[in-house]
Amino acid sequence: MKYATLRRQIIRTARAFAKNGLGVGTSGNVSARVAGGFLITPSGRPYEKMRAGDIVHLDEAGRVRDGTLEPSSEWRFHRDIYAARKEVGAVVHVHSPFATAIACLRRGIPAFHYMVAVAGGNSIRCAAYATYGSAALSRNAIKALRGRRACLLANHGMIATGADLRAALDLALEVEELAKQYWIATQRGRPVLLGVTEMKRVLGKFRSYGGGRFR
Repeated sequence: MKYATLRRQIIRTARAFAKNGLGVGTSGNVSARVAGGFLITPSGRPYEKMRAGDIVHLDEAGRVRDGTLEPSSEWRFHRDIYAARKEVGAVVHVHSPFATAIACLRRGIPAFHYMVAVAGGNSIRCAAYATYGSAALSRNAIKALRGRRACLLANHGMIATGADLRAALDLALEVEELAKQYWIATQRGRPVLLGVTEMKRVLGKFRSYGGGRFR
C-alpha cells in the first residue's frame, strides 16, 4: 500500500487525541502532505477501529485518489492550508475542551504567557465562525493562521500545523495547555499581558526552541 507507514502514523496521531485529553469519539481529524496531495482521516470512523486502508488519499484539488471511505468533512481547510503554507507537512484539528470553550466565547488567546509564542506570534487568533466543512470556514481559518502555526475556530475547536505529524500534535497539546491556563487565570481576574517588545524578544528566542521544532 502506498504511504503505508505514513497512514499508520496518522492513525497513531488520531488515537493520541483521547489519550491526551484532546477529544473523544470521532471528533477532530488529521492529515499529512504527500506528493501531489495529502492523506486524511475518513469521516465518522472511530479511531480505535481505523486501519491503514481507511485513510483517504486526496489530490491537491480535493479529489479522491485512493480510498473507499468518505474523507473527513473538514478536508477543505486541510487542502487550503497546504496550498497556502508550503512549510506545513501535517495538520491536526481537535475539539479539545479548553481551546473549544474559549473558541465558543469567540476569543483568541492573548500574550498572557510567553509560551503563546509557540504558535508563532504574540497571540493565538480565533477564526470567525462558519459552518463546518464549508469554504467560508476554510477562508476564515487561513486568515487566522497568517503568521501563525495554530488558531482557534469560533464555536468549534482548534487547528495546529507542523512540519510533520509529531510537530502538529505537539503544538495542539501546547495550545490546549495554554487555553487551560488562560481559562483558569480569567476566573480570578484579568490576566496581565506581556507587551509587544517582550513578545518580540521571546519570538526571537523561539527560533531555536526545542531544536527549532516549532519554527
